[in-house]
Amino acid sequence: MSVHARLRDAAGESTWLQRTLLVGLVLSVAWSSWSVSPTDLTARVIRDVILFLLIPAGLAFTHGRELGFHVDRVALRDTLALAAFVFPFYLVGASLPSIRAYYPMWQTSTALGEFLPHALQQMLVVVAAETYYRGLLCVGVSDEFGVKSVFISPVVYALHHVGKPPIELLLSGPTDVLFGAVDYHSQSILPSIVAHGLGLTLLDWLALHEPVIPPEAVLDALRWLPVPL
Repeated sequence: MSVHARLRDAAGESTWLQRTLLVGLVLSVAWSSWSVSPTDLTARVIRDVILFLLIPAGLAFTHGRELGFHVDRVALRDTLALAAFVFPFYLVGASLPSIRAYYPMWQTSTALGEFLPHALQQMLVVVAAETYYRGLLCVGVSDEFGVKSVFISPVVYALHHVGKPPIELLLSGPTDVLFGAVDYHSQSILPSIVAHGLGLTLLDWLALHEPVIPPEAVLDALRWLPVPL
């Protein structure tokens, strides 16, 4: 028997769902309790990679389970579709005063020597987040929960967005469901990693420049929303 199989048997594969949900809860509490400076992107990377990437990946390995770390034609097709769908939201969002006041979340500039390392570190944060929310709590338990796994993490995802612009908090739950549904369909977290990571990079870049769309036009079009913009 392989080492992998022995670890899986020792952990008790029949308890994968319970272990996943328990670990997911513990990691959420740990993430909220592990304070990092809001200006220190490197500290954020370290925290998120340990809690949201390494621990979930280790749990999946010991149980012989998958978290969506694979690429095939379906995943590539869904990645392109999701990225194309969310692009207008980032474009419009970058013109909102509340978004422009908040982003970039960490200090950077338009100089490529500074912006590219910043974007790469942010991508690590995104990979870790998608491994936890869409990997561990969605794709990872999809065999047991089926399509209902899409609805496991939206509340946690929204809670972790508290303190961000109100419009982003409002959209965080629906965004989680959308990303989870696409990842569930492809059984890969590539779509959400690309859409989230490149979208965040685009948002930072746009926020550092003059708005592409006049803020007045965006505010007028979205004045019906029940949150300050």
